[in-house]
Amino acid sequence: MSLRQRPGQAAPDRSVRTVGTARRWLMLAASTLAQAAAAVMIHGPAFLIPALHSREGMTLAEAGLVAAAPTVGVVLTLVAWGWVTDRRGERFVLLIGLGATALAGLASALSGGLALLVVTLFLAGGAAASTNAASGRVVVGWFPPERRGLAMGIRQMSQPVGVGVAALSIAVTADAYGVHAALWVPTIACALAGLLVAAVVVDPPRPGRREGAAVGNPYRDDSYLARIHGVSVLLVVPQFLVWSFALVWLVQDRGWSPAAAGALVAVAQVAGALGRIAVGHLSDVVGSRMRPLRWVALAAALSMALLGLTAALDLAVAVLLVVVATLVTVADNGLAFTAVAERAGPHWSGRALGMQNTAQFLAASAVPPLAGLAIGHLGYAAAFAVAALFPVVAAPLVPTRAERPLS
Repeated sequence: MSLRQRPGQAAPDRSVRTVGTARRWLMLAASTLAQAAAAVMIHGPAFLIPALHSREGMTLAEAGLVAAAPTVGVVLTLVAWGWVTDRRGERFVLLIGLGATALAGLASALSGGLALLVVTLFLAGGAAASTNAASGRVVVGWFPPERRGLAMGIRQMSQPVGVGVAALSIAVTADAYGVHAALWVPTIACALAGLLVAAVVVDPPRPGRREGAAVGNPYRDDSYLARIHGVSVLLVVPQFLVWSFALVWLVQDRGWSPAAAGALVAVAQVAGALGRIAVGHLSDVVGSRMRPLRWVALAAALSMALLGLTAALDLAVAVLLVVVATLVTVADNGLAFTAVAERAGPHWSGRALGMQNTAQFLAASAVPPLAGLAIGHLGYAAAFAVAALFPVVAAPLVPTRAERPLS
């Protein structure tokens, strides 16, 4: 590190030259697939609910407990995995985490009884949380600043891709062969992702411990990271409202068939995944993560407000707007993730990304029940309009003035 380099920051230009372009993109693919496989494990049990209810005789409450078990494991372990990433490195965490996820998934596939199924899925979710911090650091560590936004946008496609894979495979497998057979899907996915990580991922260079020790806790320097966490939590509200209730709204209020509604929601998810890439690339072009993040917040407020208005007026354009809202409300994730990792630095990014994800998961878990209450009392249109207030609050909190030049 040169004497004029800011303390605690990696030297990205020098680190990028230590691997070829093809290897960097292979590591991006591996980290993306690792995160997608983890998403299948974390979100897949939700698609077991019909089979758990009809085939296993569970009540909906019991089936919901099974579906929630991996998410609870994620929330409780994200920061811990971030701490291990900062101490031991990204490759170590990905290999250990994916291996443990596959073992816990194997145990769940072979388990019997509700209690054992819940425990093994809880452990699987806790292990799968390892990919959140570690795979993000692989991208930030190996890509130069002018490519990180695009790379992280591609990496952030992993969640909707994983949910899509789970939706297409787990419910069908459970219906045809049983619940435990369906759990082989995420188990095999995580095992294969672990093999790919072992083959191509290496830890990005970082300053030595003596050099990094002078950095200290980045949260004590200013409120930059805390404000990004807060903005991300606020933007989770419209995102998960649309994710959770778009299909039900199309069926109940618009009279669509479940198949047609599901197809539109799937198209909207693909659009959202591509939107993450586009916004990430935009941040590289303009040389800022925070300015596009504020633009996304304003666009989310506008799209949700228009969705609420057109839904209240029963206009046909409301269907198009639900696709637009789905695209816009997920676009912030990659920007915030990249900005957190860049500001936290190589010795704190694991924990910072863990805190970022923990805050978002906690908020996301509260949205469906609270939004359900709001819809029950106020209706879908009013709930959409109320959700527009959250990005309105988020936009001025985006720390654009505190952002440093990309480096």
